[in-house]
Amino acid sequence: MPPAGDREGYWGPTTSTLDWCEENYAVTWYIAEFLVGMGSWCFHMTLKYEMQLLDELPMIYSCCIFVYCMFECFKMKNSVNYHLLFTLVLFSLIVTTVYLKVKEPVFHQVMYGMLVFTLVLRSVYIVTWVYPWLRGLGYTSLGLFLLGFLLWNIDNIFCESLRNFRKKVPPIIGVTTQFHAWWHILTGLGSYLHILFSLYTRTLYLRYRPKVKFLFGIWPVILFEPLRKH
Repeated sequence: MPPAGDREGYWGPTTSTLDWCEENYAVTWYIAEFLVGMGSWCFHMTLKYEMQLLDELPMIYSCCIFVYCMFECFKMKNSVNYHLLFTLVLFSLIVTTVYLKVKEPVFHQVMYGMLVFTLVLRSVYIVTWVYPWLRGLGYTSLGLFLLGFLLWNIDNIFCESLRNFRKKVPPIIGVTTQFHAWWHILTGLGSYLHILFSLYTRTLYLRYRPKVKFLFGIWPVILFEPLRKH
């Protein structure tokens, strides 16, 4: 991982505990790290600690929502699992409290990894034992996420080499080696497909008839209709 802040821009000195491999303020004086997903805009634009929390803690909260949905997909309508809900809320509060105190990015990454691993196990169970015809959707979601994770690690490990390479090639080529940006893109797509997977599983259990359709031939969505009554 590169040392914090290789140049200073509009937002002043870097205060975040993380700084990625993108050259800071290389595109504009107002945005520290330009090629990132919109969900992390505030953090990567400013590299401020407060904005880092705004980026990282919602990752925990949203993943907890995914976990709840995946484990409740085979329940009746309007049912609430208060025990699981309490456990996930408590987990989120503990992670938030500890992370605010220790300020160690590895702690956040491990906690987030635990949630993702839980989702993977649940998804594998569903496509193996319940709805095996959903393997394509489930494994595509997982594959995109893992590919993004791989590129993110390559970006961290070979940061200096990638930076030197980008200095020697045209910008149009160099921009394709911003693997941290690819992490955002691929994990975003993987998360979207996981949401579709969760929706498909839930609506199928509720005796609807979900179908995956492609808008403009490329973008997957789920359409469903109530089961016809005879």
